[in-house]
Amino acid sequence: MVITLSNVSFSYPEDPKRPVLDIPSWSLSKGEQVFVHGPSGGGKSTLLNILSGLLASTEGQVTILGQRLDKMSSRQRDRFRANHIGYVFQQFNLIPYLNAVDNIRLASQFSQTKKVSLVEQEIQQLLITLNMAQKDWQTPARNLSIGQQQRIAIARALINKPQLLIADEPTSSLDKVNRDAFMTLLMSIVGDNDISLLFVSHDLSLASYFNRVDALSDINRIKEEH
Repeated sequence: MVITLSNVSFSYPEDPKRPVLDIPSWSLSKGEQVFVHGPSGGGKSTLLNILSGLLASTEGQVTILGQRLDKMSSRQRDRFRANHIGYVFQQFNLIPYLNAVDNIRLASQFSQTKKVSLVEQEIQQLLITLNMAQKDWQTPARNLSIGQQQRIAIARALINKPQLLIADEPTSSLDKVNRDAFMTLLMSIVGDNDISLLFVSHDLSLASYFNRVDALSDINRIKEEH
């Protein structure tokens, strides 16, 4: 299993008696591409932050790729995430004044040490695979189109060769053309590289891209009003 959750609960420290998540069990198998949907404010991002180690669960077992995140320190979780998990954020979270290569290179620095020359080759190969014109590689991210920024965000998430890719509402601000292009590209990349994908969104129209679709309300016993 890539993800196994058992009796996982989470409450924010400022409101400990008001749980956000209460998940008896949930899992994701190797190579699966799963779509989890739910309304805004329903706990989706909190769940992803726990799965990626950005947050620690209040209770329960969080096992990712055979490793217990709930037993790790914050520093250990950060290292684990850098080496094993790719993350595509809702707003892409690119550094606007850095160009494509530098945005991706920055992500590689958080992972295990690689030869600089090897990293550069991998960055170039990713950008070529993602059909990003070489003339745009050195352009600051803020001066690139949404479609180009998408490609950088995917490349950044893939540079450390993750076994698990997490995507948090990455199409929420895109029009239909850009959304469909993004999804086609993303599904092609994860399929070709046998990457397990957890994609979370409130947009049910995206469900058709996935073989498995789960409602957060079926996973989490805390309903959206919380």
